[in-house]
Amino acid sequence: MTEKPLIRINKLNVEFPLGRTLFGKPPMLSAVNDVSLDIMPGQFYGLVGESGSGKTTLGKAILRAVHISSGEITFDDSDVNYDVGSLAKKELKNYRKLAQLIFQDPYAALSPRMTVRDIIAEPLEVMGLTKTREETDERVRDIAEKCRLNLEHLRRFPHAFSGGQRQRISIARTLVCNPKFVVADESVAALDVSIQADILNLLQSLQDQLGLTFLFISHDLSVVAHICDHVAVMYLGTLVESAPTRKLFDNPSHPYTKALLSAIPSLDPDDRGKSQKLEGEIPSPANPPPGCKFHTRCPLAEERCRTEVPQWRELSKDHYAACHLV
Repeated sequence: MTEKPLIRINKLNVEFPLGRTLFGKPPMLSAVNDVSLDIMPGQFYGLVGESGSGKTTLGKAILRAVHISSGEITFDDSDVNYDVGSLAKKELKNYRKLAQLIFQDPYAALSPRMTVRDIIAEPLEVMGLTKTREETDERVRDIAEKCRLNLEHLRRFPHAFSGGQRQRISIARTLVCNPKFVVADESVAALDVSIQADILNLLQSLQDQLGLTFLFISHDLSVVAHICDHVAVMYLGTLVESAPTRKLFDNPSHPYTKALLSAIPSLDPDDRGKSQKLEGEIPSPANPPPGCKFHTRCPLAEERCRTEVPQWRELSKDHYAACHLV
């Protein structure tokens, strides 16, 4: 029997109005455009791309933190099934218990006026998951221990901790309500390299212990290669390539994916200077180019790339790309 996806996204579009008008509909910015993907239970799914490519907006849409303009997002667990785009207020509250977010900046994500115990306990109290203070304290101590926090840390305030410790506090707050799905939005980008490795290993350990499914958003492909099972590459609101991690790194097909991979720093002197440079800046999503959105920066672009939108097609098992030249 084929396993069902935990998260299924079908032709998702997220748009934002550009200003206001007295008459008629204002011009719209398309942040996510016709995106479809499946995230399987227990998967560490990577989403990569440059700043402004729509990665964070896609993660927020899955959590219903932004309005979904069109398309479908379904959460299908063994216990519940949610159509995320049409959740009523009460259903959305129940869904938030199952789908959570780890923020990017561990310094801005924690209230300086709350103790670590109160920060971690807040989701339990807001969602009504515990009935007594003793039960809340027990859940807080349990998840703090899993996130490698000392119990005496619970009495302190966030300013007393380093960046890595603060991120462990953020992770504990995210996981205290026992979610099934977690969006990690650039959750190690603000940390030193050695601390990044520690947090990544912690996330992998927690995934094994708690049976979690992750959407890991990053611009750092070396981090994605270390932790993710499957990778999707996003450019200007659309997916350009998707494949299992090893297959994508060994055999990239889309010119944009090749450019991202070639930009990974190498210690081999012979590899230096071979990176494929991307000319120009990423176009504005308010005024995207016609045809293939990448053609303005692609060194291989042909005439039809400028007028015809490439179709999303399967190149080999589980390996998809949208490019006329593949």
